[in-house]
Amino acid sequence: MTTDKTMLRVLAGETLETPPIWMMRQAGRYLPEYKATRAQAGDFLSLCYNPELAAEVTLQPIRRYGFDAAILFADILLVPQALGADVWFVTGEGPRLSTITSADDFGKLGPVADIDETLSPIYETIKILKSELPAETTLIGFAGAPWTVATYMIAGRGTPDQGPAHALMMENPAVFDALIDRITEATIHYLSAQISAGAEVVKLFDSWAGSLSGEAFLKYSLAPAKRIISALKAKHPNTPIIAFPRGGGDLNIGFAKATGADCIAIDQFTDADWAAKHVQCDGPVQGNLAPGHMVTGGQALVDEVKRIKKAFANGPHIFNLGHGITPDADPDNVQRMIDALRD
Repeated sequence: MTTDKTMLRVLAGETLETPPIWMMRQAGRYLPEYKATRAQAGDFLSLCYNPELAAEVTLQPIRRYGFDAAILFADILLVPQALGADVWFVTGEGPRLSTITSADDFGKLGPVADIDETLSPIYETIKILKSELPAETTLIGFAGAPWTVATYMIAGRGTPDQGPAHALMMENPAVFDALIDRITEATIHYLSAQISAGAEVVKLFDSWAGSLSGEAFLKYSLAPAKRIISALKAKHPNTPIIAFPRGGGDLNIGFAKATGADCIAIDQFTDADWAAKHVQCDGPVQGNLAPGHMVTGGQALVDEVKRIKKAFANGPHIFNLGHGITPDADPDNVQRMIDALRD
């Protein structure tokens, strides 16, 4: 691939001596400059829907650390809101949504064709970033995977075991399947629009895939991912797609081939040596430093960065955390991680 963007080179299958690096939630509450911009916006959703300020917080970690990629600042729950769900955030507690637990609830959702009325500011943010990011920095768009988004829409909030979604799946499969289908179609539309606006890579976050097993994993994590990726590849064949079936464990084996994903993101609970043998054999992988190291730092951070780098050294690898950086992380530890990787 004729590009100076190391992220795109790795996603095309190239193995680099020093892997590119970015960080999930790299624009966020651990950075003082983010806190100042969020205060300016007023609240979280207002920040997401303000293209100038959303672009600013996306750029902040690039200016501070020089990551190889920037990920669009947005949220996976913007799609439910665009479909007609009520979404709000409770300070210190997280998101809240109106719930979908019946056919009547589902009937209140709007059509996929109308979601751009809500999501057009997100596409504008991407256009701003395309003009302001350094030439060597890859721009990543993203969306939540249907199962993960559905768990929030059914429960009305995040839950420890996604119990309400599992219950609806068993008690009212017609409504559950219709919801998964609506989210899947909306996700295809949303990610396609992000790519058209300028996103060079897109990522599908299935943060709660690990609570599915057996046939349920195949039906509600793998199959929607395959459908989304197939539709995007038909329209945007040259755009790489990263899949993140977090908590999938052994089910990560063959996930890339089965779905058409160009890269599989690996969580911190998956051993890097195991993943190199069983997942990286099919193509690029991303991950998988435990986010806790961004809090504790020290030599243990440096050693773990070097261990992961070595484990994935024989194939295409993008260095990242195994999940998003936490608000209590020390910004200095992020620089220590980058220095250890690039040393």
